[in-house]
Formats: sequence, C-alpha cells, structure tokens
Amino acid sequence: MDGTLVDTEPLWWETTEAVARSLEHTLTEADVPAVVGRSVADTAEHLHRVAGGRERAPAIGRRLLDGFHERVALGPRVMPGALELLDALAAAGIPLGLVSASPRSVVDLVLAGLGPHRFAVTVADGETPRTKPHPDPYLAAAKALGVEPHSCVAVEDSPAGLASAEAAGCRVLAVPSTVPIDAVDGRTVVARLTEVDPALLHAVLARRAVGGRVVREP
Repeated sequence: MDGTLVDTEPLWWETTEAVARSLEHTLTEADVPAVVGRSVADTAEHLHRVAGGRERAPAIGRRLLDGFHERVALGPRVMPGALELLDALAAAGIPLGLVSASPRSVVDLVLAGLGPHRFAVTVADGETPRTKPHPDPYLAAAKALGVEPHSCVAVEDSPAGLASAEAAGCRVLAVPSTVPIDAVDGRTVVARLTEVDPALLHAVLARRAVGGRVVREP
C-alpha cells in the first residue's frame, strides 16, 4: 500500500524525522532499513535504541502513529497507474489482497480513498503474529483468498515488503519508491506502476523473466 498504491512513504519519513528530532537524533541513510516499509513498532524500537533510551518505545510508537495518521488523513497522492491497474485487474476477474505494514486505522483511511470494494482481503499490522519483513501477512492474505502463495504475485516497493513476500513463497514484482531495489533471480523490477498490467503479472507468475525484466510473449 504505502509507496506502491499511494505516496505515503514520504509522509512516514517526515513523521519519523520529526519524532527523531524531538529525541535529538537526525535521520540519515543508516536509518532507512528501520524506517522504510517497516511497522510503527519496528521504527519505534529503532528510535528508542538510537536515542539512547531517552523515551520508551511504546510512547514513541504512539507519537509516530498520531503524526502519520494526521498526515495520511489529509489525503495522500495516489500513485500514477494505481487506479488503472486496479480497474484492469478487476475487469480480468483477478482477486486482490492488500498487505500492509501500516496499522488498521491507516489502512482504512487509505481504503476510503482507493475504494475498499477493490480488495477481497486486507491485512494490516497487528493482525498476524509478525508483520513485514516476516512472511506472516502474505501467508494470511493467501489463505484468506483461498490460494497458495506461489500462485500469487506480490507488487512491492520496499526491501522489507519484498522480503516478506519472498519468504512467503510469492512471485514478486518490485516497483521501487524511495529505496533502490536490485533485480535478482526470480524478482522482476520495473521503474513505475504505469508499466504494470495483468499480462505482465501473468508473465511474472510464469517466471518468464530474464535479468530482472519479464519477457512478454507476442
């Protein structure tokens, strides 16, 4: 969701940056793995550590969630190509699951703009034993859809999300947002969501990929 369908990753970074400053810590590239694509709890634990424990992680988490909620409530920008892809998948009869590391309150805010009817299943942080980068949320979504994970294509923008989907056994298509993602064996990378359509996802599922790019059949 965040960074793939809606442009909320900058909002999450801004929120984390503000909370970090209040803890006398300046975010740098070194903080990216603990912030981008991670849950509120993960980022709160990270800030607790790097700030020398000056505030407890649960309190940091509440401030992160409140700040992020305020920013998302203003209405995040839908990523170019997102609604077109969702419409094309619906027209093709392909069921969709939304798997997010954001809490339910944020997911529901975004769904109000995207249209909750577009998704057969939604999984938010706190609804599985572990969240991204662990496989639990993707395993839960596949089970709720009544399919095996290897029959699913996960479209992700962050390393944490990709790690989650790959660990669950899903095929993966990466559309990087704020963090570069390498094209490795079994992973397809495209520059933007406007390049994605049902035919490409079918090709990813069939693993017709060479050097991180999918070969489209004539």
